[in-house]
Amino acid sequence: MKHVSKVAIAAAGVFIGASASWADTLPTHRIPTALAVEAASETIAACARQGYHETAVVLDADGTTIIALRGDGAGIHTLDSAHDKAYTSVSFKNDTLALAERAKAEDSIAPLAKLPHVMFFGGGVVIKLADEVIGSIGAAGAPGAKLDDSCAHAGLDKIRDRLR
Repeated sequence: MKHVSKVAIAAAGVFIGASASWADTLPTHRIPTALAVEAASETIAACARQGYHETAVVLDADGTTIIALRGDGAGIHTLDSAHDKAYTSVSFKNDTLALAERAKAEDSIAPLAKLPHVMFFGGGVVIKLADEVIGSIGAAGAPGAKLDDSCAHAGLDKIRDRLR
């Protein structure tokens, strides 16, 4: 009888532990590829309308590339730059233009720029669904951080109302 009780207690412990684990899973949202392509395309188009050759990269919340799109005439270095801006934005959960300002501040985050793929230069825009960071857009190729930032925001604006 003692053996049966011990087995029952062990089985109950496994069941309780398993159901607690199920309750601990986190719901996440993903950017569909079609929306990522639209955002990247609009980022490039917004800069092209101003005469700039742009590259756009859209990452998911984990920093994995969904789409990298190099616009006509954009330099080869813009692929790395756009990726690193998007990576920085999603990693720090903030736009890189704001992060660039923090890097100049008294409590500077500038030493973190030594980490791989971290770039405190405008053009990385975080994508949020309410307060949840679900990805980012990186833009590179325009002659200035504010221009890259503006083009990335144009890409985000294109898809914002369809993010669910």
